[in-house]
Amino acid sequence: MPQLVAIDLPGGARFVAALQHAWAAGNAVLPVDRRLPPAARRALLAAMQPGRLLDEQGDHALDGGRAVDEGDALVVATSGSTGAPKGVVLTHRAVLASATATSQRLGITADDTWLACLPLSHVGGLSVVTRALLTGTPLVVHDGFDAERVQAAARDGATAVSLVTTALQRIEPAMFRVIVLGGAHPPTDRPPNAHTTYGLTETGSGVVYDGRPLDGVEVQLAPDGEVLLRGPMLLRAYRDSTTPLDGDGWLHTADLGRWRPDGRLHVEGRRGDLIITGGENVWPEPVEAVLRSHPSVADVGVAGVADADWGQRVVAWVVPAGTAPTLAELRAHVAETMPAFCAPRELRVVAALPRTALGKLRRQQLPAQPLG
Repeated sequence: MPQLVAIDLPGGARFVAALQHAWAAGNAVLPVDRRLPPAARRALLAAMQPGRLLDEQGDHALDGGRAVDEGDALVVATSGSTGAPKGVVLTHRAVLASATATSQRLGITADDTWLACLPLSHVGGLSVVTRALLTGTPLVVHDGFDAERVQAAARDGATAVSLVTTALQRIEPAMFRVIVLGGAHPPTDRPPNAHTTYGLTETGSGVVYDGRPLDGVEVQLAPDGEVLLRGPMLLRAYRDSTTPLDGDGWLHTADLGRWRPDGRLHVEGRRGDLIITGGENVWPEPVEAVLRSHPSVADVGVAGVADADWGQRVVAWVVPAGTAPTLAELRAHVAETMPAFCAPRELRVVAALPRTALGKLRRQQLPAQPLG
C-alpha cells in the first residue's frame, strides 16, 4: 500500500533525491516547511498523517500513518492565509499536466536550466522541481532565496526562475530568459521577461499566465464574478478526503475577477477582501499599490473595518520607511490617482505585516496586528 513520506530536508540535491526515491517506490511526498516551530510542525504531521519522515537525522517510521491512493504524487499544505492549512492531494497525472502545459507556454527547452529558490513546502517552489524532473530540464535547487546566489546561478547558466515580487526587486531580471511571478500582486513596472501567474495550491501551480489560461485549462466567471477553474492539473481531493470541486469538476476559487477587453482574465481579489464603504466598492490591492509608492511607506496592507456611518471604512496598516507618514499625507497621495472614497480613513502604524512565505498578505489577520 503506497504511503505518504514527509520530507523535512533543506532545499538541494538531497531533497530532490528523496523525492525521486519516494516516487520510485510508489509513495507520495509531503514537503515540510522547515521554518515551522516545533508545535506547528507536530500539528502538521498529525493532520497529514505521513507514514514516514525523512529529515537530517535519517528515515523514521511514524505511528498513525495513513495510506495514499495509487497515483498520488504530492500532498501540499496550503498557505493557510484564511484559516487552518489543508493538505492538497495532487496526482502524478496532475503534476505532469502542469509541468507540460507550463513548459509549453514558456517555451522551455533542453537548453534551459530551472532555478528553484522559493520554499519547497509551497507549490510555487515545489512545482519548479517537479516541472524540471518531469520534462528532463536541468535543475538547480537553493535552500531559499538569496539574491547574490540567485544572480550567481544565472551567471552559471540558469535561465528560468520562479520568484515573488519582493525577490524580483532584489535582482537584475535581465539575467534570466524567463521569470515566473507568483505570490503577491505583481509590480506595475514588470520586466518583459517576467510572466504573471494566477493559481492556487489546489491547481498545482499557476494555471493562468499573463491573463490567459494554459492549454487544457478552462475558466468561467460565475454571475457574481467568482473565478471557476477546471483542468487536468487540479487536485484529486484534500487529505481529509473532502473535495472543493463541484459535480462538474469546477473549482470555486472564492476569487472575483473580470474579463479585460482583450480577453485576458483580471483577478480583483478574494471575495471577502472587497470593502464596501458608503455604497462604493474598494479593492484593497490597487490602494496598496498606490500607498506603497509613497516615500514614507515601506510596506502596507489595506482592509475594511466595520463602521457605523460608512458600513466599512478603509484602514491602512503601514510599516514606515523612516518617519511615519500622516493620515492626511496618505489620503492626499491616494486621491491623486484614485477616487477619494478609496483613500484610507484610518492609519495604523505597525512594525510588520503578516505574510505567508511567498509574500501573500494575510489580510484577515490585519485587525489583530500589534501597533508598532
